[in-house]
Amino acid sequence: MAENKSIPKVLAIDDSELIHRLLEARLQGENLELHSATSSEEGLKKAKLLQPEVVLLDIGLEGMNGFELLTKLKEDNETQNIAVIFISATVEPMDRVRGLDMGAIDFITKPFDALELKARVRSALRTQYLVKMLEQRAQLDGLTGLWNRRYFDQRLEQEISEAKRHKRVLTLALCDVDRFKRLNDQFGHPFGDMVLEKVAQILSGGRTSDIVCRYGGEEFGLIFSSTNIERGREVTERLRVAIEEAAWPGNPDLVVTASFGVCDTECLDGDLTPEAMLKAADTALYKAKQNGRNCVKAAARVLKKKQDTI
Repeated sequence: MAENKSIPKVLAIDDSELIHRLLEARLQGENLELHSATSSEEGLKKAKLLQPEVVLLDIGLEGMNGFELLTKLKEDNETQNIAVIFISATVEPMDRVRGLDMGAIDFITKPFDALELKARVRSALRTQYLVKMLEQRAQLDGLTGLWNRRYFDQRLEQEISEAKRHKRVLTLALCDVDRFKRLNDQFGHPFGDMVLEKVAQILSGGRTSDIVCRYGGEEFGLIFSSTNIERGREVTERLRVAIEEAAWPGNPDLVVTASFGVCDTECLDGDLTPEAMLKAADTALYKAKQNGRNCVKAAARVLKKKQDTI
């Protein structure tokens, strides 16, 4: 899976325009994207929107001070993992201790030395990069290289939340390799692993926007953002055919197939939750298995009744 090569973002939150100009001058030429906010409220909004790797935070902000803003950042799931470096004119040891105890990773005293500032920001960015790499690897399936079940659960919840917020459709598909136990028994587990790797390669070779995960065992989950069930069914049908037509070294006559169950947010009558979507897709997958396998079955869409207006 390709690593994220995007330029890291740094957000400076300080109510002094002079400090922002100094930071821009001191950090010029560094491999980063510098953003600025001149109040705690603006800083909190930009931290959520931009998701920067590092925040340079002034302690003496008016209104909500830096300590209070740090508390809000650490309490929010969206911002709690952002690295925070305090920048302040204070040299009080207790302020440093308090900031570090609250979750800040470093402390820079104003007026800051250019070389020290660059070194501390670089160090924070390196640490964040390594942390993200470790987090990503913890979410990858060791055999197939796809995202694992943990990532799938998190991403499905996130995509459903986005679908609700923006009132857009979302499609979920579950794929199960047909008679996988028989393949393992007949050809051995190493061949079974090869089948899973090949199927994973086919499933992840579709649209770049699709999210493909190993759901568990011989089952895979596919999340199609901004895609309705008709389009989702077309995509999964192409994938089904590609799996059926795959060649297997040493077994030229072997045909491996897979079954798919597909649903979208319009198939649910009630609360839109990950559990409800999984149940709808799993029911459709069960029907595909009952129908002889090697096919795509879509869940029925619910007719939404229009509310009478008074």
